Amino acid sequence: MNLELTQQIRDQARGLLKSGTVKGVIGYERASDGLTARPFFAYELTGTDQLIFDETCSHNLVKYLLDKKGEKMAVVVKPCDSLAINLLLNEEQIKREMVFIIGVSCTGVVETAWNQKSQTLQARCQTCRLPKPVVYDFLAEQEPIRRLEGELYPDILEMEAKPIASRREFWHEQFGRCIRCYACRQICPGCYCPECFAEQLSPLWVGIRIALGENELWQTNRTLHLAGRCTGCNECERACPMDIPLSLLNRKLEKEMEELFSFRAGLTSEEQPPFATFRKEEKLGFEE
Repeated sequence: MNLELTQQIRDQARGLLKSGTVKGVIGYERASDGLTARPFFAYELTGTDQLIFDETCSHNLVKYLLDKKGEKMAVVVKPCDSLAINLLLNEEQIKREMVFIIGVSCTGVVETAWNQKSQTLQARCQTCRLPKPVVYDFLAEQEPIRRLEGELYPDILEMEAKPIASRREFWHEQFGRCIRCYACRQICPGCYCPECFAEQLSPLWVGIRIALGENELWQTNRTLHLAGRCTGCNECERACPMDIPLSLLNRKLEKEMEELFSFRAGLTSEEQPPFATFRKEEKLGFEE
């Protein structure tokens, strides 16, 4: 456990609850395995003693704000998580005055499983360029770290270099393992539609049958719905029980958005995602 960051978070949480500034604090506590972290809601002063922060704090807690719109909450966010705050602010899913953001400068999180902790940084952390959250009300800081330099999308470039047939075979194999549990949707801060297209019956967009064609339609449509909106927290991939590399799809479209529109989701709450706007100059080579 990072004692320095943990103490800063606890002190801030106590102050917010004691003053009545917020109804509750969404953070992390030690899981029952005694090794990893899990989400925790502190509504009482005594609960703040359970708050922690360390390299096992993987969850993007911003998702929980969607269920707390009626009360002001504080939330602990890593740099990558803060991008989702701006996304939801831009799409008017949360109100800025109803959220107190406890930002944390993060050195990266590691791969975890029940009662297991790797020494390897998660893939998102290996290419992270954010030294601190892009939006916060209080920042829990630690010793500045040196961010990695180099290619942002080495995995995407590797996939793009493969023949189309090889790529098609790869994704057929991946989508063929999908069990349509929708864990990827449920954990994603950008998936908040009251009725998902995957469960809509009139009209029927995608069938409920667990088969390659239906699975492929579900996964590709969901990815397109997140184009220009995915903030790269990789929670979908972490939650997938079948270990499907969903981040490859999301990061591919993230790369396309940067190259075509010089846009990255979540850097600001003011700029609309490319697919939410229309500009005549963005013809991208098409004839009038």
